[in-house]
Amino acid sequence: MLRKLKPNTNLETKIANSKHLLIEVISCLKRMLGKTLASSLLTFDSATQICFYSPDFSRVSPTIVQLNVNNSNGLLMNVVGRGWISHVYPKKRTIRSTAQIENLTLSDEDRKTWKACRQALSTFNFNVEEKDNMLGKAFGHVHSPYWGEERKTEVPNFEVVNEILDYLRSLSLSDDDIYKLLKKFPEVLGCSLEHELKTNVQILEKQWGIKGKTLRNLLLRNPKVLGYNVDCKGDCMAKCTRCWVRF
Repeated sequence: MLRKLKPNTNLETKIANSKHLLIEVISCLKRMLGKTLASSLLTFDSATQICFYSPDFSRVSPTIVQLNVNNSNGLLMNVVGRGWISHVYPKKRTIRSTAQIENLTLSDEDRKTWKACRQALSTFNFNVEEKDNMLGKAFGHVHSPYWGEERKTEVPNFEVVNEILDYLRSLSLSDDDIYKLLKKFPEVLGCSLEHELKTNVQILEKQWGIKGKTLRNLLLRNPKVLGYNVDCKGDCMAKCTRCWVRF
């Protein structure tokens, strides 16, 4: 005679607890990894390893996640996850190349002015592409995060560029120093000489006692200070790249 088997309540309890644990793990991973998991596919293998696969493998990188999770019975369990975390990159603006800058719709006079500005930078041994990129960033033809959305597109002004270069030399900066400064901060060529460069140098001297060799070292380390024109004093004005709070 066959004996009626009793249901294995212990097994059912373990299965229920395991399901509950998996739900807890998924919740923890979602909190840790945020929205990057929103479009991922979750699969589980027999070794209780958690894998995340993104359909866009051109923008993913492997990662290992280790969690300590308390299950419903109060037991501390260690879970190791392997996965692919997708990276979301901000949309980039189109940056004009040297060839595109050459093809800008400029009058003959403006084109001569641009070439004259290139010549003003020849002292520093930049190639043509570097000169165009610097002038483009300084005068709004090439996108620069420094300006944000506020920089209007202008044709480089030869007199302005020369005046700024001469002023930098007056701060005891050698041509080699100016070369390094322009590599770090080409936007300086598009800043206001009177309202920004000279004003900020005066602030550094009067309020901070920074001048001479100390000023030179500061400008080589942080040339963007020359273009600061905002002081939010901790109450952010969304112009952080030009704010004294960064000093």
